[in-house]
Amino acid sequence: MVLKMGDLFEDLGIPGIAAGVGAVVLAPVLIPAVAKASKPVAKALIKGGIVAYKKSRSAIAETGEVLEDLVAEVKAELTEQEARSILESADGYFEED
Repeated sequence: MVLKMGDLFEDLGIPGIAAGVGAVVLAPVLIPAVAKASKPVAKALIKGGIVAYKKSRSAIAETGEVLEDLVAEVKAELTEQEARSILESADGYFEED
């Protein structure tokens, strides 16, 4: 099926053609107005994104610190357990007669 311009104009009728011409005439006026009105919205969205990034970045850093602390505690506990194990196994070697 091939779209013909004649068919398009017949389907649109006079109101459709008038709307198309109106859009072409008003576009140079409306596009800058819409762009000017959307600039604050775009700035607000960008600002919100930056704030969210900074907050999530600090939250991730805090989470990393907590995990580092937990790893250090676990390593200390393992070292303590190993030392206890060594002392308990060495206890039998140094018994008094």
